[in-house]
Amino acid sequence: MLHFPLIHPDILAALASAGHGSTVLLADANYAHSTGTNPAATLVHLNLRPGLVTVEQVLATLVEATPFEAAALMAPDDGSPSPWAERYSEMLGTPVPITLLARADFKAACRSTDLALTIATGDDSHYSNVLLTIGAVPPAHG
Repeated sequence: MLHFPLIHPDILAALASAGHGSTVLLADANYAHSTGTNPAATLVHLNLRPGLVTVEQVLATLVEATPFEAAALMAPDDGSPSPWAERYSEMLGTPVPITLLARADFKAACRSTDLALTIATGDDSHYSNVLLTIGAVPPAHG
């Protein structure tokens, strides 16, 4: 039994085997989970129904379990700002920079061999995908 907010065994295993620089995709319900990601990455389906579970809910749990050093969001096709940049920035805290990538660049990053984990959510909000880069764990001594 774990005394920790993150208890999903497949997510824990994927995060435990990932390292500094590996990436984690929290994908909304519209993202192509099977073709828009690296097939070698672990794929966890949390998309129970539209709107459940959301990217924001998953992110809130992951930030308590894993250090992140960067994030990337898919830029809306119309050139408008990301509707999620401010909220995700608040959740990730400083000094985690957030980069906006064009759709093709975002998908290319998600197909990279650095992708360790994809979590498919039921989030029906547009452009709520976030690609997180895992940071380094500080040394235990010093």
